[in-house]
Parts: sequence; C-alpha cells; structure tokens
Amino acid sequence: MKLHSTILGEGKPFVILHGFLGMSDNWKTVGKHLAEKGFEVHLVDQRNHGKSPHSVEFSYQLLAEDLVAYSQEHQLEKIILMGHSMGGKTAMLAACENEELIEKLIVVDIAPKYYAPHHQQILKGLTALDDAKLTSRGDAEDFLAEYIPQTGVRLFLLKNLYWKTKEQLSLKLNLDSLKENIENIGEALPEGNSYSGPALFIKGANSDYIEKTDELNIRTIFPKASFVTIKDAGHWVHAEKMEAFLATILQFV
Repeated sequence: MKLHSTILGEGKPFVILHGFLGMSDNWKTVGKHLAEKGFEVHLVDQRNHGKSPHSVEFSYQLLAEDLVAYSQEHQLEKIILMGHSMGGKTAMLAACENEELIEKLIVVDIAPKYYAPHHQQILKGLTALDDAKLTSRGDAEDFLAEYIPQTGVRLFLLKNLYWKTKEQLSLKLNLDSLKENIENIGEALPEGNSYSGPALFIKGANSDYIEKTDELNIRTIFPKASFVTIKDAGHWVHAEKMEAFLATILQFV
C-alpha cells in the first residue's frame, strides 16, 4: 500500500505515526519544529486514515508492513520512529520486527499491552455525522456534540472532515473498516518480540494509558527503555504541552 505523507526539512529521517482516528496533519507543528532542528520529517497517514488508501484489512501487522514498504519506497535507513497511541503500537511492532531499520524509537502514551475497546461512542457519533450529510462545519460540530461532550476531542475528530462535493462534507476515515476491525486496535504486542535499540516512552501525567505497573513489561520487550512523564498533560501530550514534549524528544535524539 502506497501511504500518503508530508515531508518537511532535510537531514536524518524522522518518521511520525499518528493515533487512531487521527492523521498526519495533527503533527504538522511538531514536524516543523523538528525540521528546523535538522531532521527530514515524514508525517505519515496510516491506512484508512487521512489521505492514505482505504482497505477492508486492518491490523498492526499490516500497519507495520506498510511502514516498512514506505521506508523502502523513500530509501530511508536508520530512522528515528515516533508513534502516538495506535501509531505507537505500530512503531513498537515495526521496531521489533525490523530492528536494522529503526535507530531510535519514541512511543507516546501507549503500552504494548491489551486495551479493551473504548471508542464505541466516538465511532457511533462519527457514523451518525457521516450519514447526516451536513453542509457546514459549524453544524457538524453541533451535531457531534450530542455524542462527544469534550470540545477538544470533537475538534480533533472534525479535522477529518473534507468537502466531498461543493455542497457536502464527508469524512476521510474509512469508518466501515475501522468499526469492523475495532478489536484489533487494542491488541497487545505479540509475545516473543523485542527491540534492543534505545526506546523512549513518553506519558501524560493525567493519562492512564501507561501505568507504573506497565514498566516491567515494557523493559522486558525494550531493555533500553527510558520513561518520561510530562506534567499537566493527558493522552494528547504533544498538543497539550508541546514545549515540554519537544524538549523531551530532542534531548533523546
């Protein structure tokens, strides 16, 4: 699968993978800062997200294979790989299976463990929104508020809207496939995997995605793992505390 990406700057390749229901555009500000520091930043849309192709098939194995194919297409070697949430799971698996490709790994607010499905209400709201065939972004936000009360989450999700025609808004996401494969989103990393390179795990202090009890399991798979918790940040730590987040990853790389 040929993934869509935005490439910024020149220098050492730094690949960034967004989370579930996100897209590469969510990371443009971070990408610009990294490009200014001398990196060639690849902001990648994973399959069924953003401008990348849609597929009925969706699993971490496929997402990791997509990343490897993307790296080969762009002749990338010894990359710094960073992934947030779902993108972090993709990054972990890709690093374990392709250690020679990944020089350093950064995982943002996700552990390699199993997570029970917890996006049902969001997917319900997005499905209703897509079916409503709205013609105004303002109407779309008001409509989605009936399902998702958190303003920040709504605005994040509404970035997926685009003008399908001059009169009708639609979603870039492949909702049908994501709903069909929702169980795959929470899958744990397969047993027996390991990555011996440097790995940084960043957690938002207000997020419960990485718990203290997860650190032992993480170190079993990633023996060179280090951990940083960013104060006053939740799951979207890179958006909520960007300055602290950037300082953390620049110190690591």
